[in-house]
Amino acid sequence: MQNHLKDELHNVLSGKSKVRFGTIIQAISSYLNDGERTSPDVEVQKHFKEQETKRLDFYISQNNLWIDNIDFSQYVSEGAEQKVYLKDSEHVLKLNDAIYYTSWKDYLYNLLLHNYFF
Repeated sequence: MQNHLKDELHNVLSGKSKVRFGTIIQAISSYLNDGERTSPDVEVQKHFKEQETKRLDFYISQNNLWIDNIDFSQYVSEGAEQKVYLKDSEHVLKLNDAIYYTSWKDYLYNLLLHNYFF
């Protein structure tokens, strides 16, 4: 059973298995994996995240994924890492700065796992 779950989680993170609302997240994660280096030390991690942010910005721009119609007057709440705004009667938008993650890819993996389990 544990190996099955491990395999399934690997497939989710690698994009081999579909996850509800995960297609774009998996595509971006895969794109970021293309430029990944192995085992950066602490000093290099900050620089790596800055470079990853540039790559993420480029990918989002190239694929027209920016959400530019956020109504900031529809503020609902915020936590340590995100601010929440109403989009409409059924949806919210969460703006996250990924402050608790060493990379954007880690944040995206967190979203995929959340969508997988919930």
